[in-house]
Amino acid sequence: MNLVEPPSCGSHIVLIGKNSRGQWVAQHQNGLYGGLFVNRADAVRYALFENGRHPEAIISIGCILELDMAARPSSDAQVQATSFEPAQQRAA
Repeated sequence: MNLVEPPSCGSHIVLIGKNSRGQWVAQHQNGLYGGLFVNRADAVRYALFENGRHPEAIISIGCILELDMAARPSSDAQVQATSFEPAQQRAA
């Protein structure tokens, strides 16, 4: 029996959404890494690569998500988005 272990302490959570220009964004919840992508599939592929292949730790958000590479990584799980909708969906 293969059990999938959840990521420890949420350290692998990657958010995926579109920015204000319609580009796909994948960004670690604490700003450790991220990128812009032409399509959702590429953003998910990148997120899986960066988070150690944890599809359960990829969250697709329905609000504007701007990539912020200038921000310093934070130790808390706050996300900078223009409006965070309560309904979230898993991306993978």
